[in-house]
This record gives sequence, C-alpha cells and structure tokens, in this order.
Amino acid sequence: MTEDRITQRTVTVIMGIIAALAFVFSFGNVWALALRLGVPAPVAPLIAPMVDLSVVGLLVALRYLSLRGVPAEQIKGATRLMHVSGLLTLALNVAEPIVAGHYGRAAVDAVAPLLLLGWGAVGPQLLRHFHTVAHTTPTPAAPDAPVEKAPAPAPVSSPVVPKPESSPVVTVPVPLLNAARTIADTYRAEHGEPITPAQLRTRLGVALPLATAAHAQL
Repeated sequence: MTEDRITQRTVTVIMGIIAALAFVFSFGNVWALALRLGVPAPVAPLIAPMVDLSVVGLLVALRYLSLRGVPAEQIKGATRLMHVSGLLTLALNVAEPIVAGHYGRAAVDAVAPLLLLGWGAVGPQLLRHFHTVAHTTPTPAAPDAPVEKAPAPAPVSSPVVPKPESSPVVTVPVPLLNAARTIADTYRAEHGEPITPAQLRTRLGVALPLATAAHAQL
C-alpha cells in the first residue's frame, strides 16, 4: 500500500471515529434534553440520530467528492449543511447541562461536537490536497543537450628532411694517389696555390669522382 493511500485512510478513519464518539455523546444528552422539554418518550431517542446521521452522510459524501478532486466551490452547499448539522449537534449536547446548571459537564460534552465541526471543515480539504499531490505527475527534466566536442587537431607531421645521398666510396689506387701527389706538388711549386680537383682530373685523365677522392687524400 502506497503512502498516499495510508494517509487518506488514516484521515478517513479518524473522521469516522470522531463522528461515532460525537454520536455516542449526543445520544444520551439529546435524549435527556428532549425528556426535560416534554417530548414524548418514543420520540425523544430519535432526535439525536437524525442530526448525527445527517453529519455522517455529509462526511461520507464530502470524502468521496474530495478524493475525486472536486473543487470546494462546487460542494459549498454540502459543506454549509455539514456546518449547520455540527452546530445543531453542539447546541443539543450542551443545552441540557446548561439548563441544569452543570457548566463543567457542558464544557466536556462540547468537546466531541467541536472536534466534529473542525474535522468537517478541515477533513475534506486535506483529502482534496492528498488527491492533488497523488495525481500530480512530475515534469520530466529536459535531457541535457549533447556537448559537441571540438574535433581533435590533425597531428602535424614533421617535414621529412631527405637524407643526402652518400656518394659511393671511391678507392684510389696507390700508384694513382702517388701520381696525384706529384702533380699537386708540381702545381703548387709553379703557381703557389693548391691544385683543384677539376685541374687534378684534367692532368690525371681520370673521372671526376676518382680525382676528387685522390684530391681529398693529398
């Protein structure tokens, strides 16, 4: 059983118990008052049930309508009749003790009718509020908008630096190297400056790579 059902039934049971206690209190008081006022004995015990049954019927009707969410403006007539019946119950309960001069007893006899009046006004409002709370559907929270992620920057590739092609190692024969040294020494003696690879190539009559390799070993 859900919490709202338990609460509604608890309030309903309390209202019913108070109405029953008010009926028990008022039955004897109204009977005694009717006999004091000269009402015939067969009629005297019927006065209190008429008022109390009116109260019980109105409580049941107000409970039903309140649990269905009927606005208070649409049941004003039933609510007013409920209050009138409660006031009649209060007056009939305290009239006989007041006439007899028993004011303390009158105050005690007024407790149940006053509680009945209070619950008759508050009970339907509580049940109506319970109905409103139980049938209010919470508004679903709006889903969070997806956060667009910035595209990851493309990895920057470092420029490929081409490796210089290593020239093949040229092996200079020893006789050619000795000839290159002789030519280089003669050229320096004649011109006072070192010979260039191109000039060495011309004098040796070999390919430029071979002449360059020989020039590097001078």
